[in-house]
Amino acid sequence: MVASQLGADGYDHTLGDFTAAAFTARAREEAGWLERLSTLEAATPDDAIDRDLVLSQLRGWVALASWPDWRRDPAVYLSAVFTSLFNPFQQRLKPEPELVAAAVSRLAEVPGVLAACRANLDPDLAAPLLVRRGLDQARTGRRFLTRTVPSMVRDPALSARLAEAAEPAARAFDELVAFLEGFACGGDWRMGERLYSTLLRERELLGYGAAELHEKGGAAWASLDERMREVARRAGGTADWRAVMESLMDDHPPTLEAMRAEYEAETRRVREFVRSRDLVTFPEGEKCLVLPSAEYTRPVAAVAHYLAPPPLTSSRTGVFFVPFTPDDFTEEEVRQRLRTNSRAQMPSIAAHETYPGHHWHLSHMAGNPRTVRKVFRTPYFSEGWALYVEKLLHEQGYFDTPATELAHLDCRVFRAARIVVDTALHCDDMSIEQAETFMATKASLTPGTARAEVSRYCAWPTQAPSYLTGALEIDRIRQAYQGSLKAFHDRIAGAGGLPLGLAERAVSRPGEGTPAG
Repeated sequence: MVASQLGADGYDHTLGDFTAAAFTARAREEAGWLERLSTLEAATPDDAIDRDLVLSQLRGWVALASWPDWRRDPAVYLSAVFTSLFNPFQQRLKPEPELVAAAVSRLAEVPGVLAACRANLDPDLAAPLLVRRGLDQARTGRRFLTRTVPSMVRDPALSARLAEAAEPAARAFDELVAFLEGFACGGDWRMGERLYSTLLRERELLGYGAAELHEKGGAAWASLDERMREVARRAGGTADWRAVMESLMDDHPPTLEAMRAEYEAETRRVREFVRSRDLVTFPEGEKCLVLPSAEYTRPVAAVAHYLAPPPLTSSRTGVFFVPFTPDDFTEEEVRQRLRTNSRAQMPSIAAHETYPGHHWHLSHMAGNPRTVRKVFRTPYFSEGWALYVEKLLHEQGYFDTPATELAHLDCRVFRAARIVVDTALHCDDMSIEQAETFMATKASLTPGTARAEVSRYCAWPTQAPSYLTGALEIDRIRQAYQGSLKAFHDRIAGAGGLPLGLAERAVSRPGEGTPAG
């Protein structure tokens, strides 16, 4: 399944092996590869970066063997099914008959994958919160398989064939829903300071652990809070930036589709701004679509997100997914989602997801000739890059009103709050309720969005701090770079999505592995 998502040929017909034996065997292989590669000598500095990139990933996987997500979280199985069936039809890199044939083959494997989920979940390890998240996603399975995916097929006969093949898989989802509804478990979602710090040091190659990261988040929040007070006076006549942001959030698109259309217009505007300022080199053939978020992601993703083209293919078409709500949301819940995508906030969010954020970065780095750089990347770079470029555009004058400037800073203070909350949730004793209150009062999140955010942090430890942590590190590296701003951007982003220590090495020398430009 991973190989197919990367764009490697020959794997589109299968989901892979999700049995306990397969997970255990992969863990043994990872440990073996770590031992073998640790003694490998590199012929060139770029080879050394490649080796150390792989080693960082292997160290992370070996460390996480003590925290087996496949025994804790239904999302391991559900995400594999959803993405493997949705992404090929969204990206359409092969003729439709081939896509349908591959999907039919995969649908036949869905009952086995979901049976493995039921067999592998450990009631002593699985946390009720993670199971509830999985249940919410599983409930979308029948509609997704029997209606959403077939509706993406243009040929009526092929669509009907796919819908027919989906029925046994849909029944397997029904069975999983019933299982999860009655699944009693008592595990903990808290990762703990020891493993959390190990991942920061050995996988992300940061020089510090959870406690220092928590302090960095608090200091960043305090600094941003002071700056926002000054901007709020200009935007709303008061230093109370939360109150000003509340007022700005009342100016939002009237409907979800109008929100998508306004994001599409903002994406065109930010692309033209980046090009006019000559901030980066645009890869040939890149294109960014702006679409509603996929139905299966709506119960668990309350914010905008991006789908990159498979990195081992020639495609340069990505998708900026606008955060639509589930169909069963009330009118008020939809309104709150629209408020967290206000017109003042849209410029920052569009820049983050598209130009020169995720879409530009991943399209540009696809030109790197080193395959390993395309396969392995860390959110501490990719999310750090997307937040770094928000600050870059602020410096360049893109946020040209007090309202958009305040919203830009609010996006940043939100990421500082994420550092504080994620580390406190997993390494201390902050409760979910305290975390939700913190996110709703220390950043301009509605209560519903704050709940969805905190649920995500519980399920995905160490990811939430990646945004601001990476942005600060990239900014630090930029200050020491000898060369033009454009050359720095092309080089560091073109080198891949490297752990920050390796990214610094990649820009400190000419480098064989970066695209021209």
